[in-house]
Amino acid sequence: MLVKELKVCLEKAQSAHSVQAKPIINSSERPINLFEYESLASQYLSEMALGYYTGGAWDEVTLRDNREAFERFKLSPRMLVDVSHRDLSTQILGQAVRMPILIAPTAFQCLAHPEGEMATRRAAAEMGVAMVLSTMSTKSLEEVASVPMSTPQWFQLYIHHDRALTRALVERAEAAGFSALCLTVDAQLAGSREKSRRNPFTLPSGMQMANLVTMKGREIPATVEDSRLLTYFTQQLDQSLTWQDLEWLQSITTMPVVVKGILRGDDALRAVEHGAKAVIVSNHGGRQLDGAIATIDALPEVVAAVGDKAEVLVDGGIRRGTDVLKALSLGAKAVLLGRPVLWGLAVGGEAGVHHVLELLRDELNLAMALSGCATLQDIDASLVKRL
Repeated sequence: MLVKELKVCLEKAQSAHSVQAKPIINSSERPINLFEYESLASQYLSEMALGYYTGGAWDEVTLRDNREAFERFKLSPRMLVDVSHRDLSTQILGQAVRMPILIAPTAFQCLAHPEGEMATRRAAAEMGVAMVLSTMSTKSLEEVASVPMSTPQWFQLYIHHDRALTRALVERAEAAGFSALCLTVDAQLAGSREKSRRNPFTLPSGMQMANLVTMKGREIPATVEDSRLLTYFTQQLDQSLTWQDLEWLQSITTMPVVVKGILRGDDALRAVEHGAKAVIVSNHGGRQLDGAIATIDALPEVVAAVGDKAEVLVDGGIRRGTDVLKALSLGAKAVLLGRPVLWGLAVGGEAGVHHVLELLRDELNLAMALSGCATLQDIDASLVKRL
């Protein structure tokens, strides 16, 4: 995107946040990688929002390990391969995307930018990638779905004690045109995130969990002047969730179900046996059980267990195109990008998200070429070694 587009979005972002940063980014200051976006985003986010987005559980061991684990895998590139023409396109659940990168579900995106999930959706549509919308979005699923998009749109779901509420969310998503449900299974209880405990999280006045406050007939607080809405939500998640509930979910929708939060091969196989069309290797960005295995370390076992029975995706710690290449080499069909999307959103709104995706795409393109891979089909386990 042009620098002037980022400047316009930056000015909009500044007006919505109490933390003021430099008024513009000139060409020499424009981020050139995702790490620089993260550093810059801290200037545009309130302390509370930054703590909520960045925080991990307890000592944040898993949060750090998600990133550091990628560095333990080394690439073994092929030479003298014609890579003059490269193709990053693929299909996820039978739907075409321009690259093997999806936008992961992240909550409360309006904390980063006033347009929140709407800006992210537009950037995803422009870049030809799939977006997974969070149940805890600050724009309703109907609003987000109204943005034209030819690539897949998935809806992330938590199962509530109130199954009628859960069913209503599923029916709304299907009616709005979402093409898959992404069931999160690792968050029946919220992990202990000490950054948020020190600086308690509340939604600012005028911001809401849009998918829930629009549920007619539900006793859900309409105001968000304090943390009541978030507390209500976390208390309503069903802690008795079992594999049979996965079957129930499939019985109420025609959308394929993707299970997110898998870290073991046997759980991955159970998910497939109970009807999941794909699994996402995820530890919730290190926000749930601290000490849990890093996702890239868990990926090979899950791929081996699932085989060709379902597609396997992975999230957590992805910051470079080489990270994407390593994940694909270990058997992932695609990766999901979480926090970096929020950094781009905070810095430049839609243009910032677009640029984050652009940077990662270009890095993957270069990494493939330097590894002797012209297409995604050329990527295999021989390219990566764990040291």
